[in-house]
Amino acid sequence: MVDNTQSAKTISLDQYGIKNAKVNYQLTPDQLHDITISKQQGITASSGALAVNTGEFTGRSPKDRFIVKDEVTKDRVWWGDINIPFDIDKFDKLYNKITGYLSNKEVFTRDCYACADHNYKTNIRVINEYPWSNMFASNMFLRPTDTELSEFDPEWLIVNAPGFMADPEIDGTRQHNFAILNFTRKIAIIGGTGYTGEIKKGIFSALNFILPVFKNTLPMHCSANVGAAGDTAIFFGLSGTGKTTLSADPERRLIGDDEHGWTNENTVFNFEGGCYAKVIDLSADKEPEIYDAIKRGAILENVIMDADGNVDYEDTSITQNTRVSYPIDHIENIQVPSIGKNPKNIFFLTADAFGVLPPISKLTPGQAAYHFISGYTAKVAGTEAGIDEPLPSFSACFGAPFMPLHPTKYAEMLSQKMQESGVNVWLINTGWTGGPYGTGRRMKLKFTRAMISAALEGKLDDLEFVDHPVFGLAMPKSCPNVPDEVLNPIGTWADKDAYNAKAQELARSFKTNFKQFEEYANSEIMAGGPIV
Repeated sequence: MVDNTQSAKTISLDQYGIKNAKVNYQLTPDQLHDITISKQQGITASSGALAVNTGEFTGRSPKDRFIVKDEVTKDRVWWGDINIPFDIDKFDKLYNKITGYLSNKEVFTRDCYACADHNYKTNIRVINEYPWSNMFASNMFLRPTDTELSEFDPEWLIVNAPGFMADPEIDGTRQHNFAILNFTRKIAIIGGTGYTGEIKKGIFSALNFILPVFKNTLPMHCSANVGAAGDTAIFFGLSGTGKTTLSADPERRLIGDDEHGWTNENTVFNFEGGCYAKVIDLSADKEPEIYDAIKRGAILENVIMDADGNVDYEDTSITQNTRVSYPIDHIENIQVPSIGKNPKNIFFLTADAFGVLPPISKLTPGQAAYHFISGYTAKVAGTEAGIDEPLPSFSACFGAPFMPLHPTKYAEMLSQKMQESGVNVWLINTGWTGGPYGTGRRMKLKFTRAMISAALEGKLDDLEFVDHPVFGLAMPKSCPNVPDEVLNPIGTWADKDAYNAKAQELARSFKTNFKQFEEYANSEIMAGGPIV
């Protein structure tokens, strides 16, 4: 049981170079909520949740994420457009500047940890300029007991100063905002951006390096839940594909919604202590678990409210990426502790805006590796400037921006675990059917839920399957509580020739993207791709 009273302990931050600061240590979410309101940095919504505006940045800035290149990282990290190297000396100087900026200020400090499995527990100290950023850290990381706090020894440090602006010409950044990891010093510094997701993704990126390199454990950008029989299901997917929604199943206990590790002991553990869900078009009917979690203790980001504090979840005038963070115990049906055993089913989620991929298909090991490395979803017209038609989007391992190692390293680990555990792997299209975006319609959530339930309950095991002519995916010819005509995508299109042309177009996109991985992929993986 975590005590929700303010800690009487006080700490100095002098050791970090932050001098003469007023340190608010281990404040409760209630206290941080009230301080945010008193500083006029947020508003209380009618639900009781705290609503804040993250300012200039309403999402991550991948081109401004760096990793210090040193003895630990230089020969291990997959350097390039995703993992951008940063000079050691420039990091040290920038760190001194950001800690100097926080000196003589009021700051909010929190001790917390990542990894629910205590064999992998990573203690973290978070220092925030803003109270609501510290409340986010309380929501999203795991919360120590009083006994754990009394003997707390932080391993990693996060210094988060949204108001500090870097000077690119002097500091070596691309622009005034930055998020930089230093694996030797075990420090993450974040400046120039109020987007809270940078805080949690910094530690996720760190664990995506530490766990495979030093712990032989697979880190995963996924959600996970567990059934009454103790069977664990894993849901991979990029933002907007339904990862959080589909794992919040009233019939199954939620392990976590975003970041997990899969151990050699065949267990799956949550990295986090909370959920960070998109709330665009949120409704009590479609996503009741998430809707009901938005109450006192939750933080809404960049939403539009009326004068009475009622949120319009359809209003995207600030951003499409409206969000809520809340502690995981705001969901009623959770696994305690956040650890599952015996993974039986893996679901790769994609929102295919081309309307080509089947709503559910079963993958061979080669196909599973191919689609995992590809990490496909689609950008929809209107979500970004200049996008008039759907665009394919590939993010290796369904989380390339957070993966410091080469994607094939994670794919090899996943393939090995799939073979050892005998897990079933399914590709789920939560996107469009009956045509591409603008012509077709979004797959009904109730159908997607029915298909996933059928897979989890083994109701598809003995049914007849047919292979997709282009992608080779095994599609069931029937599924309980789903109309047969929905299951084969070509049957939902009025113009079959147009479907075939669009399928070939998407297949070519897959092939083009995969060229960067071909030299690392074996014949089985290559055979898992589409036929052009």
